[in-house]
Amino acid sequence: MDPSFDEFLHVPARLSIVALLAPAGWVDFGFLRDAVETSDSALSKQVSALAGAGYVAVRKTRDDGTRRTHVRLTQEGREAFQRHAAALERIVEAARTPVERAAAPDVRTR
Repeated sequence: MDPSFDEFLHVPARLSIVALLAPAGWVDFGFLRDAVETSDSALSKQVSALAGAGYVAVRKTRDDGTRRTHVRLTQEGREAFQRHAAALERIVEAARTPVERAAAPDVRTR
């Protein structure tokens, strides 16, 4: 297995979250929930796990009495995502590369 492959990030919900956060700054929790197509509680669980790993930062604010939660990738999270994405690209490239069949006999009909 590629040493840059991050099994923690590879969980589909976490991978979706960090992929959405990668090109952005602070992202509204509601937007993230809708984009990932999950529930508040499921997203909260994944964001907490990512925050615990140091991959995301969470900011809670009040806007006209409404509580808002925003999430962004940390530098560590951004680097981990870039490494993991590169590992996935290498895996896909290897799957596209033809493998020579040294042990397989040439089976041609005459």
